[in-house]
Amino acid sequence: MREHETFENSGKQGRAPGAVVVSGANADGFLVSVDAGGHRLLADEPVGYGGTDRGPSPYAYLSVALASCTAMTLNFFARREKLPLQSVQVEVRHKRIHAEDCADCSSKSGFVDRFQQRVTLTGDLDQEQRALLLKIAGRCPVHKTLHAEVSILTELVDNS
Repeated sequence: MREHETFENSGKQGRAPGAVVVSGANADGFLVSVDAGGHRLLADEPVGYGGTDRGPSPYAYLSVALASCTAMTLNFFARREKLPLQSVQVEVRHKRIHAEDCADCSSKSGFVDRFQQRVTLTGDLDQEQRALLLKIAGRCPVHKTLHAEVSILTELVDNS
């Protein structure tokens, strides 16, 4: 979205094409409903964080985005290059760590979000193909987004 762009050219109910819409009532605590292109989901926080655990947490959804993008990228690349990849499984864990505990991070104060990925490749792949696929895993668009500078523009809609 260009800096000057807004939701002005929105479709039905003021929604921009491709927008994800999340809504929740204050009385429901952390529980929110999600409409992602007609796909209905819930998001919540675990009980230990004050939620009801009726849906994945926002960080779990971020992990889903990374894992699914990685798997899709690997399958796409393997099809295009005619590699004998049968299936991919990507497991992602997220945690916040103290920056001072991260030897390979540029930040030295505060916290760093760390995503750990475990990729399992099934198929008759040699070591060179496996190494190539591991390199390709880092090229998925979500992975690139998480490493890039991100700009979030927030506007308040007057609903009175």
